[in-house]
Amino acid sequence: MQTRREFFASSLCATLAQGQTRRPNFVFVLVDDLRWDELGCTGHPFAQTPHVDRLAKEGANFRNAFAVTPLCSPSRATFLTGLYPRAHGIVDNTNRSAASHKLVTWPRMLHEAGYETAFVGKWHMGNDDSPRPGFTHWVSFPGQGECNDPVINVNGKAARTPGYITDILTEHAVRFLEKKREAPFCLYLAHKAIHPNVQQRDDGSVVGGALDAAEDFIAAERHRRLYTGARLPRRENYARKPVNKPALQRKLDGVAPLSEQTVTSDATILNRMRMMKAIDDGVGEMRKALERMGVLDDTVFIFTSDHGYFYGEHGLGAERRLAYEETIRIPLIVRYPAVFRAGSAPKEFALSVDIAPTALDLAGVRGGRFHGVSLRGLPDRDAFLIEYYSDTVFRRIEHMGYDAVRTKYWKYIRYRELRGTDEIYDMVGDPCELLNLSGAHGAPDLRPVLKKVMDQAGSVQG
Repeated sequence: MQTRREFFASSLCATLAQGQTRRPNFVFVLVDDLRWDELGCTGHPFAQTPHVDRLAKEGANFRNAFAVTPLCSPSRATFLTGLYPRAHGIVDNTNRSAASHKLVTWPRMLHEAGYETAFVGKWHMGNDDSPRPGFTHWVSFPGQGECNDPVINVNGKAARTPGYITDILTEHAVRFLEKKREAPFCLYLAHKAIHPNVQQRDDGSVVGGALDAAEDFIAAERHRRLYTGARLPRRENYARKPVNKPALQRKLDGVAPLSEQTVTSDATILNRMRMMKAIDDGVGEMRKALERMGVLDDTVFIFTSDHGYFYGEHGLGAERRLAYEETIRIPLIVRYPAVFRAGSAPKEFALSVDIAPTALDLAGVRGGRFHGVSLRGLPDRDAFLIEYYSDTVFRRIEHMGYDAVRTKYWKYIRYRELRGTDEIYDMVGDPCELLNLSGAHGAPDLRPVLKKVMDQAGSVQG
């Protein structure tokens, strides 16, 4: 984790690039648990997401975007810092409040360079909802927050606020965008949706409800009958019992084996989609605000998710956390006409660690040390690291912390605590990861590739 001294050392050399006279604004929208394939613009057959789809039509829709760690708190810290969890220190969903106050975030660096900055929404690195350094304006809530009539902390003053949380956050975001100002601005909007309406203790355990109960995914009243009768799309690995996946096939007392009985219910999936509709409405409202202020094309508008979700692939549901495509792949859309061509669909690997260096690059702000690179001129990566540090929320995946490498053609998963459980998949011939080739004749030895990307994650660019 970068220290306070390192931050101020880097901020001293954070300067505008020579020759850049107009700095862009930023609107960054982070959704909780949204899969890469849940939007109209990413191929969903009936999702009603017209405003996000319009962003994609007018900007770049990155078709191979990934979260480098598929767990809320570590992923959020990665988006903010451009670093892997091993470097920023937020490795799980336990109470990391104190550490999160010390993070060197890209909005903080923009603030040091003269930007007016706002954080609106779910911080979720512990239950502490107090303002973090580097934000001019702060709107948040304790822990996971509540869907209806939530307690909202505005610049250090908390009060119960009537309404639906997604709409409340959008209202705060629009108010910030419509302020008259001379300085450029950065809005970082992190939604509670599409997470269920449950709370977690500081150790990550659930307080009331369940993480996959349909009734805990609460949509806005206006959307609760949306998609009624719709037939959900399924991937080839849906409701398939794991075969030759020793880590997932362990027998645990009180834990049902994965099967068609353990999949995410249709009701849960549809309620999640209904929750997403309010987020899409909010994207439309923010776009209108930017148009009214005459700054739409001067604003870098980024839309993405902290990680994905299982809808029954391999029999999995709320466990997410694992290194399969359903939870590491995310949507990533960037609208900024000055740099990203309208309607483009870059195929290079784009990662959550790339957001911080991208923002600072586009703002002309130098300084900072990152594992990622700017999406402007994105290199054609051969491979990247995925990492996860085990927690105790789901007994099925206890002791399943891992290091994994994803290449253009292969994926290798190495569980740190479980011997003889390695997994290798042919991502071209077997994109649904049904056939584990570990130990099979002719399977590639990906250990050197994993070591290489792990070594790279042990150092940072800067």
